[in-house]
Amino acid sequence: MSRPRGAGQVEPTMPVAAVARRLGVAPSTLRTWDRRYGLGPSRHTGGKHRRYCAADIGRLELMQRALLRGASTAEAARYALQQIPKSSGSAPQAPPQPLPPPAEQLTAAQNGAAARRLRSAAVALDGRAVQQTLDDAIGAAGVIDAWEGVISPVLDACGAGWPGTPAGVEVHALLAESVLTAVVRATPVLEHPRNQRPVLLSRAPEEPDPLPLHVLAAGLAGRRIGCQLFGLPLPGPALSAAVRRSSPAAVVLWADHGGKADPALFPEVSRGGLRSRLFAVGDGWRGPALPERVELLPGLRMATDRIEYVLVGK
Repeated sequence: MSRPRGAGQVEPTMPVAAVARRLGVAPSTLRTWDRRYGLGPSRHTGGKHRRYCAADIGRLELMQRALLRGASTAEAARYALQQIPKSSGSAPQAPPQPLPPPAEQLTAAQNGAAARRLRSAAVALDGRAVQQTLDDAIGAAGVIDAWEGVISPVLDACGAGWPGTPAGVEVHALLAESVLTAVVRATPVLEHPRNQRPVLLSRAPEEPDPLPLHVLAAGLAGRRIGCQLFGLPLPGPALSAAVRRSSPAAVVLWADHGGKADPALFPEVSRGGLRSRLFAVGDGWRGPALPERVELLPGLRMATDRIEYVLVGK
């Protein structure tokens, strides 16, 4: 089937199943790339039919080449859209720019430089430079990658003290406040989340650090998973009341310090026959024995992936 392009000209198009076979990927992968990165067909036919033109397929082939070089999915998608913008009518014969370097090399270099800039700006108490560095890191890699590769290592090093550097409580306070501001700013407000009921996020009452929970909320929001976040730790009765009133699809409790989190929180949360999925996230849950229904997710990246899969699939 083809579409008119002009007098005497037609542009061949292909359905999603044919494009998936050509590229060797699942049709669901193409739909995900369309939804997340805008790499879908430029035009739709009537109803729900989706037809890919030559430029659309060219973008996908460029994305695959970048992925084979080791780029992340987001980096590969940006590269493909730069080479063949959506307004372009046809694919170029050869890409005008080189493929991005392997993701491991690119990420290590970027993370190291960003971490050094962040540390220097924090020690100088230069709040503007701290915010700019955080925004750049999050914008380049996303909240989860920026947290793991740049932000968390600098916060940990600051908390431990930097030899020969006047890094005191004031430096850590500036960093923590700036990180919270940057992460909240990077969290999209979802008008139409993919999950019908929210994910309730809270930290264990003994957990002192709220930042990872905000990072998790931002990571889920980036995948269009709606959340109800309680940044302040709620005591058991208040948390149970919040769960009963909001009927969340999942309840996530964060704890990261010393294995001191109380697993009795989960039975209290699930009283009254509540069927929400229950997740314990963070190393603070490694010590105590968790109830059978509770799934342990040690890290934020694993939690983001798993919660998305359980609620809406991938």
